[in-house]
Amino acid sequence: MSRTPQGQRASLDKQPHEVAAMFDGVAERYDLTNTVISLGQDRSWRRSTRAALGLRPGERVLDVGAGTGVSTRELAQSGAYAVGADLSLGMLYAGKRARPEVPLLAGDALRLPFADASFDAVTISFALRNVNDTDAALRELARVTRPGGRLVVCEFSTPVNPAFRTVYLSYLMRSLPVVARAVSSNPEAYVYLAESVRAWPAQAALAGRIAAAGWGRVAWRNLTGGVVALHRGIRE
Repeated sequence: MSRTPQGQRASLDKQPHEVAAMFDGVAERYDLTNTVISLGQDRSWRRSTRAALGLRPGERVLDVGAGTGVSTRELAQSGAYAVGADLSLGMLYAGKRARPEVPLLAGDALRLPFADASFDAVTISFALRNVNDTDAALRELARVTRPGGRLVVCEFSTPVNPAFRTVYLSYLMRSLPVVARAVSSNPEAYVYLAESVRAWPAQAALAGRIAAAGWGRVAWRNLTGGVVALHRGIRE
């Protein structure tokens, strides 16, 4: 399932250079494509993530997998100081052009360029699924968060209604690539997206992995019927 960087489709074993190359290839129209394929729900998912973090003015929050910084800008509306980090330089360059006021820097979720306990809160939206070692990434997020700090993972998940789940999976595998061909600069990447969503653990399984990585009081809330889930935890 691999492609060269020119093909810009990552394999499901999620090698970092493949993932970065894939996102470099979709950077220019990434925000527009996300809004179209989510039927506009991406905006409400970002607002829900900000609310779940419970940010206060003066706090520091890290947005991992920030891409073009649209999620980082949403977090900053709380009054907290929000910093975005992403593996893809193409996404960061696009974000700097579109949102020069948003602090964005290059950073690997497995080796974040921050000292221990640097942040009051951390979040990762639609990017944990693309890391090749989920458990190590969750531990790294815990490392840079102060004791008592908060985590919110916003990620695609498993719809809870069986009938809706069938319709949703059909959309993922059949309709999403068609829509992506109309609006994305690299529709192949969205075939990977659909495949990676299907391979991702359901809500309870992900909650167990978050707890095992050093986060306490783990809970989740479904959005859009479970298409997306917000998982929350407290740094122990």
